Amino acid sequence: MVLRFEVDGLTRSEVHRLLEEHLADMYATSPPESVHALDLRELRDPAVEFWSAWEGPELRGCGALKDLGGGDVELKSMRTARAARGEGVGTVMLRHLLRVAAERGHRRVLLETGSQDFFAPARRLYARHGFTFREPFAGYVRDPNSVFMELRLDGDAAPEVNPCPL
Repeated sequence: MVLRFEVDGLTRSEVHRLLEEHLADMYATSPPESVHALDLRELRDPAVEFWSAWEGPELRGCGALKDLGGGDVELKSMRTARAARGEGVGTVMLRHLLRVAAERGHRRVLLETGSQDFFAPARRLYARHGFTFREPFAGYVRDPNSVFMELRLDGDAAPEVNPCPL
């Protein structure tokens, strides 16, 4: 599998469907006050850059980086299409986003994800790539439904973020 990453303008119906699926799962899994997934309007914020991942004509996944300022970015909207689950799309997307963040000189990648079992695969993915648990950041508050993680990209803690073809 070779994925093609595109900075996405959020205009294609395939992307809309994937994001609708993402939001539906978030609201089915967490109480509304604990859902921090971005909708289309929020993903169009100038501080957010959104990528879609394609295999030929098929959308396989997506992810975004939100610039928090001060050298920090937040990982947002990581999603693998149902038809591509278990194929390593999440790993390749995460490595792409980490490479972009490192190339742009960001010092930390931060994220919020759920604490429920539904989110265990995501937490394992992030931990395998060097993310560690931390306190809430950027206006988030402690929430039993949320887990906060970070990966330092500066200094000796910089991860290996070379692309990895599947």
